[in-house]
Amino acid sequence: MMLTRRQALATLAASLPSTAAPAQPNFIVITIDDLGYADVQPFGDVPYTPHLKRMAEEGLTFTSWYAAPVCSPSRSALLTGCYPRRVGLSFGSWHPVLMPGDWHGLNPSEMTVAEVLKARGYRTGCIGKWHLGDQPEFLPTRQGFDSYFGIPYSNDMRPTPKPLGIAQRPHPPLPMVRNETLVHEIKDQDFLTAAYTAEAVSFLKENRRRPFFLYLPHSMVHAPLAAGQTWRGKTGKELYHDSVAEIDWSVGTILQTLRDLNLDKNTLVFFMSDNGGTPRADNKPLRGNKASTWEGGIRVPALAWWPGTVPAGKRSQAITSNMDILPTLAALAGAPLPKVRIDGHNLSGMLRRPTDRHPYDAFFYWSANKLEAVREGDWKLRQGELYNLADDIGETRNVAAQHPDIVKRLTARLEAHRADLGDGDQPGPGVRACGKAKGPLRFWIGRHPESGFPPQAPVKDVPGAPVD
Repeated sequence: MMLTRRQALATLAASLPSTAAPAQPNFIVITIDDLGYADVQPFGDVPYTPHLKRMAEEGLTFTSWYAAPVCSPSRSALLTGCYPRRVGLSFGSWHPVLMPGDWHGLNPSEMTVAEVLKARGYRTGCIGKWHLGDQPEFLPTRQGFDSYFGIPYSNDMRPTPKPLGIAQRPHPPLPMVRNETLVHEIKDQDFLTAAYTAEAVSFLKENRRRPFFLYLPHSMVHAPLAAGQTWRGKTGKELYHDSVAEIDWSVGTILQTLRDLNLDKNTLVFFMSDNGGTPRADNKPLRGNKASTWEGGIRVPALAWWPGTVPAGKRSQAITSNMDILPTLAALAGAPLPKVRIDGHNLSGMLRRPTDRHPYDAFFYWSANKLEAVREGDWKLRQGELYNLADDIGETRNVAAQHPDIVKRLTARLEAHRADLGDGDQPGPGVRACGKAKGPLRFWIGRHPESGFPPQAPVKDVPGAPVD
């Protein structure tokens, strides 16, 4: 039988090995607010975080993962792959972080990881604390997310600044938002972690047959602390520890849902804190706490889990950071990077073959608008003091006098970075503008004549919410 040319080519093609690209992996990024370095296993001896212990045993533990000292800068780094200073969000308009009704926010012109993945056909969802601007043009649904459910800022914030000198003041009502609509006024936060978890499980089930990206920034364990009634007293310690235990349950629930849906082998999950822990947290063996550029303010617990791809039970001491999320997920999804400068690195190779080799020649520590430190390998220069983090992770011994050559080299690194991003009130040529609200400022909750967000929807739209 004589084959036509078209039939012959079809037969040849069928006989060749398949070159079809594997299914696009799914992605979940879970961040916890104000979690200390040793508050969970395997970073600390914590018996009430068994799910995170299992996650580490089945995945990769990062021991030198960096965020930012406070909330809004940390989230801008994660979503844009840039130092917060580069995208104009190392400081709010008048406060170190963005406040309710702030006219600043993440610039809509910035390409977020959600937008990068959405262009590749991903379903994108954000559940939890946003904190990158609460004005309409800054909301998650305007930054690449198909859906949003959560609180647009921190769980202790009110639409007007707290008066100075008043230490104890009742926390304000908070807006629970679905997409761009207020659906519930939160007064009791005990249901929050469970509500976010239920929403996340629903998102996974609804999108099980298409590639998805879920960003889950929990409100806990930021003050005011809360935990569901099931978790209160569970650890036998203070409420903070009960809240951590509930977070562990939430992570375990999400990972088990992936197993139940047979999505675990095709889903990469990152877990991390958004900054160092507060004084109530356990930051051992690190020095300092949230809001500082000591290691305890910016180095955070971080894990990666992807059964069958990320080798089980591995650890990496490599310098890694929130800024690596965008380039890593873009590479794994086969998506191009934004056509602007980013500072993060693609960790996809490290996930498959863990290494201690640093992707960063130098990593820089910003405290709001002030450049305070640089790390190169094991050496860290902070405000003229030099520490070897391999020998002195607690930053207790300043060895600058013994190593003037290293001080000189790292000082030059700081100067080169300043030439790019500036310092203090003087931005450098590499700084891009933050977003600035164009219309009258609007407030989600509060007696403000300008308030103009969509009206409140039925409370039943919020899983687990108490009914007044």
